[in-house]
Amino acid sequence: MKSNSHGSLDRVSGAGLLVALGIIYGDIGTSPLYVMKAIVGSRSISEELVLGGLSCIIWTLTLQTTVKYVILTLRADNNGEGGIFSLYALVRRYRNWLYIPAIIGGASLLADGIITPPISVSSAIEGLRLLNPDINTVPIVIGILVLLFFVQALGTNVVGFAFGPLMFVWFGMLFIVGLAALVQFPHVLAAFNPYYGYNLLANYPEGFWLLGAVFLCTTGAEALYSDLGHCGRANIRVSWIFVKISLIVNYLGQASWLLRHTGEKVTINPFFSVMPAWFLLPSIIIATMAAIIASQALISGSFTLISEAIRLNFWPKVRLQFPSNIRGQLYVPSINWLFMIGCIGVVLYFEESSQMEAAYGLAITITMLATTILLSFYLYAHMWRRYRPLVAVFLLTYLGIEGAFLIANLEKFPNGGYVSLLIGSLLLLIMYIWRRANIIKARLTEFVKIEDYIDLLKDLSADSSIPKYSTHLVFMTNASKQDEIEAKTVYSIFQKRPKRADIYWFIHVETTDEPYTQSYKVDTIVHNDLYKITFFLGFRVEQRINLFFRRVIEDLVRNKEVDITSRYESLKSNNVIGDFRFVVLERFLSFENELPRDERFIMEVYFWIKSYTNTEDKWFGLDSSSVKIEKVPLVIRSATNVHLKRVENTPYRTYSAEEQTEF
Repeated sequence: MKSNSHGSLDRVSGAGLLVALGIIYGDIGTSPLYVMKAIVGSRSISEELVLGGLSCIIWTLTLQTTVKYVILTLRADNNGEGGIFSLYALVRRYRNWLYIPAIIGGASLLADGIITPPISVSSAIEGLRLLNPDINTVPIVIGILVLLFFVQALGTNVVGFAFGPLMFVWFGMLFIVGLAALVQFPHVLAAFNPYYGYNLLANYPEGFWLLGAVFLCTTGAEALYSDLGHCGRANIRVSWIFVKISLIVNYLGQASWLLRHTGEKVTINPFFSVMPAWFLLPSIIIATMAAIIASQALISGSFTLISEAIRLNFWPKVRLQFPSNIRGQLYVPSINWLFMIGCIGVVLYFEESSQMEAAYGLAITITMLATTILLSFYLYAHMWRRYRPLVAVFLLTYLGIEGAFLIANLEKFPNGGYVSLLIGSLLLLIMYIWRRANIIKARLTEFVKIEDYIDLLKDLSADSSIPKYSTHLVFMTNASKQDEIEAKTVYSIFQKRPKRADIYWFIHVETTDEPYTQSYKVDTIVHNDLYKITFFLGFRVEQRINLFFRRVIEDLVRNKEVDITSRYESLKSNNVIGDFRFVVLERFLSFENELPRDERFIMEVYFWIKSYTNTEDKWFGLDSSSVKIEKVPLVIRSATNVHLKRVENTPYRTYSAEEQTEF
């Protein structure tokens, strides 16, 4: 798995443009279904409201989506990959505290992924009420969502090419229908003047709070950055021109229809109101397909986000599956089913898309603020070194813009915004606990020098009085230094049960900041007796250690660096390869601990969650038939409040048989 080169990132192709349409613009592309409806609400239609809201949409898509994400953020690629965790991997060495905005942004983005499918699909299906006002849309929406989550396991290797043409039809429909409505009232073009947006926010009654609705037009911008590795920077930028024009023309068309009803209170969605009567049902079908595509792309993006979080020690090691041969495409069963339950719960709780709007947008605003902070460090270190005052301008500008959106979105909190914040907070707590627990474990893990035990290992290997445990004994180790291993490993070899072997192997996996690194180094400590292998794997690489180790052995044998033939005389004479056995040390929290209250809570929750996740052997992709799992206690701090007093030996009274019978 080689990472995208910068050349391929900046190369435009017809296939790449089609894939970009299929997997990137679903979320932002379906926003016309609900943005104008959310701005107008139950208010009386006026030019000040419509043109002001439209002007805010146009300039939000320009400043937020185009300038910040399409022009600037897409330049912050990590070997061709994008997304908030890829960005964090680029800047984490500059400040230790940068993990805080990273996990806040990641948790908020995942929370948004639970809200987006219900609101997108509900907004599309509710168009059926123009044909049948009494239809109950909730069962239909739930049915579509359940089907959507069940097909995730099949893989997404045809997503771009299958969904690309459908999304092209969608954006084409947005443009044509919007243009047809626009020509009937071209006065709406005045909304390009930012004065109308300023006037809405400053002078319209409670106009500032409408920013919460306006913000919904750019919620898909973060997903746009996350899919950088799938489509390439140039394809995203070129396709965005077509997408942005289609979106703005459609918003202009909806505004044109609204201004023809000035003074009225609109009760139907302006998106469907601009449709010709004969085209209403086809438009609902196309909108539903676009909403499904948007949801599918967001769910797939969430899988990628979780896999990155796992490699960065932000998330438990849950099972990952790779159902297709397309790089970066994966399936996470636990997240899939949790998201399905969450989406169904959102639909049942809110029922209407208009109610879901209150929960939508708040979480993604927090993600965008987190991205702004991380991107500022990237700009400061990599892009604008000679013009560092520009970094301050960027940071203050977008903190101001996104801070205003956040404040406006907070008004939604009592009406449903608490749902997304509750989900995001729970995910954030898991990320924080997982990172903190791993830091505690790493800080208190004892390492020893391998050289101190070389002679003892040789003696053990030659001691025929001890039954041979395995020809090749392989230990997974967390020791990053080539001359170290854990003290617990030494204990396992010599004391827990002496493990005699001909050759001892120690394997360490180092997760790199580059997403698709696959390399290794071998330290020959004692030829044909003791080796340490370090794998350097990117944070998006599946850890198939069983396969990787076999390839390394093949290379070593080919280079005559090791002889893996069995040392049993009868087998050696026939060149039979010796057996390999892996030992994985799995920690548990020792009872012999005195912990501060916060650390005790963190470690207990950590081990409780860990009990429901992958075991270490499954995570490393080891063959279970050749793996021994050993439980070892994690003693964080030995108990010190145990005071036993020794007393002098005293004769104890003995009891007769009759007296014992009485007892």
